[in-house]
Amino acid sequence: MKKIVFLNGNYVLEDEAKVSIFDRGFLFGDGIYEVVPVINGVMIEVTPFLERFERSLSEVGMSWPMSKDEYLQMLQNLIEKNNLKEGGVYTQVTRGVAPREFSFPKDTKPTCMAFSFEKQIIENPKAKTGVKVVSVEDIRWKRRDIKSISLLAQCIAKEQSVHQGAYEGWMVEDGIVTEGTSSSAYIVKNDTIITRPLSNSILPGIRRKILLQIAKEHDIKVEQKLFSLEDAYNADEAFLSSATSLVLPIIEIDGRKIGDGTPGKIYTKIRKMYEQYALNEAK
Repeated sequence: MKKIVFLNGNYVLEDEAKVSIFDRGFLFGDGIYEVVPVINGVMIEVTPFLERFERSLSEVGMSWPMSKDEYLQMLQNLIEKNNLKEGGVYTQVTRGVAPREFSFPKDTKPTCMAFSFEKQIIENPKAKTGVKVVSVEDIRWKRRDIKSISLLAQCIAKEQSVHQGAYEGWMVEDGIVTEGTSSSAYIVKNDTIITRPLSNSILPGIRRKILLQIAKEHDIKVEQKLFSLEDAYNADEAFLSSATSLVLPIIEIDGRKIGDGTPGKIYTKIRKMYEQYALNEAK
């Protein structure tokens, strides 16, 4: 069954949605995006989504294509039109259609697009079995805090990871882990969660924000500091977080078993609490 998508004010079947070849998103990757998780037909973590979306727009000199209320209603309409129960809504805004010049055009109408997709979030089998990760070189630009649609470097890194039989790649710069190709990275040592502090070098993950909030509320120790691959190899546990996986355990990095090679106790505790948090938001 074909899905209904949103494009520039209209709801259309997915194969009827067309964008100009002169759209700056197509020509330059000049745009930003977001993903909102959906559980029980309800968007969760909406406030941090709006905050990060607005920040990304501001950082690249773009404005909202409509009011925030209208934007949220549009996303809700997509959920209802596609009868989405669990998964997410992908939303993207580009600077719009203009002659191909590197400088920003003036008074260009932005292109706004969104679509929904199904994905198992709460009962994800990988939450119990764990996933494998490999290290890859971080070749991205210097403003990784902006959720830009220019994702070629991440795609290359993800492909390298998949080629090696891994679920995810942890990007490494100067010997230090930055983040996953499409997730935030964590290790656990002596019952303490360790994750890199926020900066322009990583995306301010929404799941990261909620996870650290949950840890604080339940007296789980957290240190925001740099960690190396060697630190990761010798960690007691490791895990990742992302929009439609919440939290997943990492049982192997570069072929090296993490801990005893099974999901650890801190991860298990965090996952259970995050699931409950998400279900409460979805009521």
